[in-house]
Amino acid sequence: MRIANFSTWALAATLLLGACSKKNSEETEPDMVVPPDPGPIAASAADRVYLADQSSNTVSVHDPSTNRLLGVIRLGKGRPEFLSPLYDLESNVHGLGVSPDGKTLGVIATLTNAVIFIDLATNAVKGKVYVDRNPHEGFFTPDGKQFWVAVRGKDYVTVIDVEKMAVVKNIATEHEPSMVVFRPDGKVAFVDHSQTAMLDVIDVKKREVIARVPVVSKFSPNLVVTEDGQQVWMTHKDVGKVTVVNAQTYAVEGVIDTGPGTNHVNLAGPGGGTRFSGAAAGDFAYVTVGGENAVKVYSRQRQLLATIPVGPNPHGLWPNGDGSKLYVGLENGDALVSIDTKTNTKLTETGSGQAPQALLYVVKAGGGSPGSGGLEAFTPVAPVNIRLVPLGTPPVPGVGGGATIRPTEDVDELVLALKQLAPNTSYTLYLSDNKTTLVAPEPVITFKTDAEGKVEVNAYYQIRLRLPGRFAVVVLGDKNPAGAVTLTQP
Repeated sequence: MRIANFSTWALAATLLLGACSKKNSEETEPDMVVPPDPGPIAASAADRVYLADQSSNTVSVHDPSTNRLLGVIRLGKGRPEFLSPLYDLESNVHGLGVSPDGKTLGVIATLTNAVIFIDLATNAVKGKVYVDRNPHEGFFTPDGKQFWVAVRGKDYVTVIDVEKMAVVKNIATEHEPSMVVFRPDGKVAFVDHSQTAMLDVIDVKKREVIARVPVVSKFSPNLVVTEDGQQVWMTHKDVGKVTVVNAQTYAVEGVIDTGPGTNHVNLAGPGGGTRFSGAAAGDFAYVTVGGENAVKVYSRQRQLLATIPVGPNPHGLWPNGDGSKLYVGLENGDALVSIDTKTNTKLTETGSGQAPQALLYVVKAGGGSPGSGGLEAFTPVAPVNIRLVPLGTPPVPGVGGGATIRPTEDVDELVLALKQLAPNTSYTLYLSDNKTTLVAPEPVITFKTDAEGKVEVNAYYQIRLRLPGRFAVVVLGDKNPAGAVTLTQP
């Protein structure tokens, strides 16, 4: 009996030790093997630019050596086809991340909660992983084995094992994480948020938050870490600012007033360029400022050096391999723009998929053999952009807004984005024969502003046919033609 009791105890102890060892091994990752900094890499015909197109639900593929749209990778139908209860494709193609070897593209569809992995040698989908509500942006770890994605509808970052195509961990963060990038040494990751004025710092090996950095506002859609591992630059779209954080001490170095609609940020300049896992090199930071249709250039010491007009509502941006050029997606222009970073001037503009969001420049895509198959032909159509300003005043950045109208698969899409109206108030967008008073008014859409006087709404119907000879006018009230004209075309 004593022998039996001892054996039982020993077995139980062994199982307990094994369980503890397994628990520890699951909670702490082994040391990551980080690839060396490749340094500046000259442009080649094997490079590609990829854009996530939110309205057409495609990934546009461009050859930067010829400034040509090669085609699109179709992941879903264009808006508003996804409203069908039988729809089983992807919607709101939005975020992008590329593996360090340039062979695999991770694509995030926010509305269908999908992370899609694409083989860049064939442009074929190699796998999909469905995560929780509203993933936004993500990136591969520096060793390429995992893909971390910020789940904006929750309070964690999801870790995906790329080989297994499976979720292996959710890392708790502040509410509504927005994006995750890695310091080039692979030791920490940085996470900003959409509803929390905080930058989270995650220990990659332990997979837990080790520091929280208070920042200037709750809405940060984008961030980048410098290749030297010294700084994190993060944008604040709601207040038009950029915060610069020391990536070693986690102290805020400064805040820049960049302008309304500040969206994405990246590094570039001669000798710089794209690296891996959300890092970039260069002496200059480039910031898309959608409310001013411009890209602004800053020194690493936060001094404004240049403002580059680029086109309607610039969104994502990424440098090429040596930092000599920067590529920018125009969300309201459905186009790709290139910038010479030596002269800080716009070089080219090429039509692309609809409503481009995230953008990546991939050096030697597909491992140096980017695929030409698997692409669908796409004919870009330039959208119509209508500026709306307060009646009787000249245009002021950040006041009013505008409407973007583009053809979708069967109807037109109208995206109306306005700011600084009366809070919690109903308005109606009309078409009118006169821009100061309503004449033969046709209501387009009624909307209500939020507590800050902002609104962004979509409408779908045949509106482009009704535009010739008419003006867009915003009137106070719910379909009240006698209401006061508040915004009109300049």
